[in-house]
Amino acid sequence: MSELFLELFSEEIPSELQKNAREGILKLFTESFDKLDINFKSKKSYSTPKRLVFFFDGIPEKIEKKGMTIKGPKVGAPAIALEGFIKSNNINRAEVFEQNIEKGRFFFAKISPKITLVKQELAKIIPDILNKYSWKKSMRWADHSLAWGRPLKSILALFDNQVIQFSFHHLLSSNLTFSDEIIEEGQKKIKNFRSYLKLLDRKKIILDQNLRKQLIVKQIDKICRTRKLKKKLDEKLLDEVVDLVEKPNVLVGKFNMSFLNIPKEILITSMQQHHKYFPLFNQEDNLTNIFIIVTNLEDKKGLVKIGNERVISARLSDAKFFWEKNKAQSLVKQVGKLKSINFFSKLGTMFHKVQRIRKLGAMIADQLNLNKEKVEISASICKADLLSDLVGEYPELQGILGSYFASAQGFDDDISIAIMEHYLPLGLDGKIPKKPISVAVSIIDKIDTLVGFFGIGEKPTGSKDPFALRRTAYGLLRIIIENNLSIQLKNLTNYSNTLYLEQGFKFPKQLNLNAITNFLRDRLRNYLKVKNVRYDIIEAAVSSQVSDDFVSLYKKCLTLNKYLKKDLGKNILTTYKRVSNILDQEKKTVNLKITGEPNSILFNKDEEKLLFDQINEVRKYFSSMIKNENYEKTLEILSSTKKTTDNFFENVVVNDENENMKKNRLELLEMFCNTFDNFIDFSKIEGA
Repeated sequence: MSELFLELFSEEIPSELQKNAREGILKLFTESFDKLDINFKSKKSYSTPKRLVFFFDGIPEKIEKKGMTIKGPKVGAPAIALEGFIKSNNINRAEVFEQNIEKGRFFFAKISPKITLVKQELAKIIPDILNKYSWKKSMRWADHSLAWGRPLKSILALFDNQVIQFSFHHLLSSNLTFSDEIIEEGQKKIKNFRSYLKLLDRKKIILDQNLRKQLIVKQIDKICRTRKLKKKLDEKLLDEVVDLVEKPNVLVGKFNMSFLNIPKEILITSMQQHHKYFPLFNQEDNLTNIFIIVTNLEDKKGLVKIGNERVISARLSDAKFFWEKNKAQSLVKQVGKLKSINFFSKLGTMFHKVQRIRKLGAMIADQLNLNKEKVEISASICKADLLSDLVGEYPELQGILGSYFASAQGFDDDISIAIMEHYLPLGLDGKIPKKPISVAVSIIDKIDTLVGFFGIGEKPTGSKDPFALRRTAYGLLRIIIENNLSIQLKNLTNYSNTLYLEQGFKFPKQLNLNAITNFLRDRLRNYLKVKNVRYDIIEAAVSSQVSDDFVSLYKKCLTLNKYLKKDLGKNILTTYKRVSNILDQEKKTVNLKITGEPNSILFNKDEEKLLFDQINEVRKYFSSMIKNENYEKTLEILSSTKKTTDNFFENVVVNDENENMKKNRLELLEMFCNTFDNFIDFSKIEGA
């Protein structure tokens, strides 16, 4: 058994591109091997900033291609089709024959079994894989036609200690790699993967990204133990830093203690996002002035550490200046200046937006019984920090900085927190606002966005969602459901539409507000799937509900999902399906319209009367449940009809000879199904 070893040496490739290439090219190798029946024992992919490496072990030297008959083009097709068939299958014209099949007369060829050297196959497979791999971002250089993540310098390709000879654009494969910074002086011959690893080890290059990660974390842990500090490693940043170095060295840096007086989010963002440093914390979880630097260079003289400290100090000096300046600028006075910031070209400025959501704030405050003044003030100033120098420098801190400004200017805590939290959630699984004022402002901000973009016809289509409206709607639903809110969404969307019109914005077409409700229903489907609710239960609930009470829908689905496989759920489903199946069958024989309104005077069996009375009791229960319905109790009540229904079918003939009696009994069964469907559309649930 032999090993395949491929190294692609290039200029430094960004972290995200490295990860995608490691996985993507390895997948293409696996797919090609499967197609050619090339077996292997193990596979690995590695990367450093300059190297993409792929290694397969336990590959046979030869493979047997099985004999087969293959179909070619139709007889009479252009000659080029037959020529292509012959060329692609490496056969002679004499080996081709004609044969009739169901779809006509076609060319065929018998491919004889043959033994092939894997090395020869690899010489074709590898350049094909490299051509197939699609980079998320690529570049061309010099006068070469190759588009690659970063300029590709060399290709090392070995199989069974021998070079796999092939060309890829302007490059020829070889047994050479580079180990030094100066490429011209660092070219080395490689015998196999083992000797390659030894060479890298001598140069202190760690090929395996997982080992680099372990080493970096281990050194950080040691520093934390020695200094009695704590780390809070951002995993995404850690993975990025791991891919930025191939000779990781961990250094400790410091900045002036005075910078700790500015908001910690500024410090952390500066260190993590702008400089790829890791901040450290004391035992009380407070940020310290000590941070971790991961470098690709040894720092025997401490020059790298000093250089990094100077860079972060310069940035933090600017941040401190802007912090002192911006926190003193009145948020209320800044609101008027929001006219200089566009919300969207057809939807006005941020000033227009905050005026709309301020007025929406009054309505939602009434619905949720909140302090109206707090909601309106929060809505008015929630975007004011967009004008600050700091948000210009740190856009990811919008809202957070506004909250600090509000606190510094003496605003109530509820208002300060609402400014920070109204952007939440930041991702599908992100934290949602919980404080009542924050919740209110977040909801109306999202409603204003949805109504506006739907009004100008910019709703998502297919996979395209350039304005992240699906994420906005999903976040809106999460806030409502996870805070168990009873709000009138349609009233809010109607009023939001009115506010746009009052500001003079003319939507091209009459806005169909039901489209927004349906859009939210689709997001609810996704939300329920995440909660592992059965798809048929989701459809039964979502498709039948006409109100905008998404909390009720959510609770119904969870309850039914929990009980459907238990006796309680089985009784409900069995009873409903029995009634609906008989009803559907018998309705085909009656030309009259069935409305679900039986005449109790026509009942001549006790079982009819009992079923009628029980259905009415269920209806009374539903009509009394204005809100806070106990869904488990509802299921128990629906389940209790099973015995009465069974008695009805055992003692009453639905298909009575008397047409009036038959129709009246069908009306009773229709009444039964309609009553059950007040909960959800049970006809869409599978089973029973």
